[in-house]
Amino acid sequence: MKIIKKAKERTKEDNRALRQIVADMIDDVCENKDAALAKYNQRFDQCERDSLRISPEEIQDAYRQITPEELDDLKAAKANIEKFAIAQRGTMTELDQFSPQPGIFLGHRIIPVSSCCCYVPGGGYPLYSSALMLIVPAKVAGVKRIAACSPTVKGASKIHYKTLVAMDLAGADEIYAVGGAQAIAAFSYGTETIKPVDVIVGPGNQYVAEAKRQCYGQVGIDFIAGPSEVLIIADGTADSKTLAADLLAQAEHDPNAKGILVATDEALAHAVIKDVETALSTLPTAEIARKSWEDYGEVVLADSLDEAIQMANDYAPEHLEINVADNDAIIEKLYNYGSLFIGGNTAEVFGDYASGTNHTLPTVKAARYTGGVWVGTFLKTCTHQSMTTQASQTIAPLVARMARGEGLEGHARAADARKADPATGKTGA
Repeated sequence: MKIIKKAKERTKEDNRALRQIVADMIDDVCENKDAALAKYNQRFDQCERDSLRISPEEIQDAYRQITPEELDDLKAAKANIEKFAIAQRGTMTELDQFSPQPGIFLGHRIIPVSSCCCYVPGGGYPLYSSALMLIVPAKVAGVKRIAACSPTVKGASKIHYKTLVAMDLAGADEIYAVGGAQAIAAFSYGTETIKPVDVIVGPGNQYVAEAKRQCYGQVGIDFIAGPSEVLIIADGTADSKTLAADLLAQAEHDPNAKGILVATDEALAHAVIKDVETALSTLPTAEIARKSWEDYGEVVLADSLDEAIQMANDYAPEHLEINVADNDAIIEKLYNYGSLFIGGNTAEVFGDYASGTNHTLPTVKAARYTGGVWVGTFLKTCTHQSMTTQASQTIAPLVARMARGEGLEGHARAADARKADPATGKTGA
């Protein structure tokens, strides 16, 4: 392995200050409810709204602002996301009357959560694509109450019209003009206006991520996300300009975003670096993208394709692209990634917007233990069982012995209550 472009080391930050700020905000929302939300709306977004909930009239106004082409684009993207979510839901089947031994019947049901909040970031860009990615699978899952929220455009009192239309088109039942850690607190604990939910999903800044961490348990979450990242495995057959474009697409997200190229061909590695510099000269978002690339962009020359695969599995990237002569031959060897993009035709940005897979994905190595948001995020697999009298009497002695082995006499007696009386054949301790 040879490092051709080294990334700056991510130092272990002391986040005590962040944790305390967020904890104080959560406490404030729990105590002061809507008044706290209004205060933070004004402080962070210069929003002076009287009502947190978006009205039907505001939604209608957003539809009047959107162009026919913009609306058609949202509908086309939604259709692909929805079709894939429906197909995923079809793979999750209910199980009933499974019998591990005579007279015992086991099963499970697939049950949607009752309510969720889909957090759609605002920040520097109107990320209306996230509204589709979060709300559509929740709708397909059958969630009865889907709330959505997003910060308003800074200095205004409205959510960006494209985001608002996307939320409505995707199927949100309630929409609120609130963002940040305060929004996570509100949907976790409730306020006068906002009823708490069962699950909160969606990306956000470090304050949102920390609030999700602190509120987890009170509410379910998808995962705690960090800066966006892409890792590309490529050999000499790949096109350097295409790879450079994909790296910069990730870099323009955030100065802390990370783009990594693991190449098996040194000439390709140097060509990509050159093409990144050329592309930056005309990229409108170059101020952000250049800082991301200079600080966290990395180019590594692997000694072999197997070494490149191992590096990808060790890093567990949010987005993983493979662009080699025989992509199919390596897919089964890759197991730690948020989403996989196979071949030069399959741009990661296609998944960001419209191809159908979800773009809300695990970062900072969370792909080692979880995938991204999908229809299953909003579903619970809940087991059930029933037994005949004979099966109950047959298993009771086993359970009673195991319970007494653990010192739990009450458990044992509950099992004994099902045992048959040798004299009468009836149950009872």
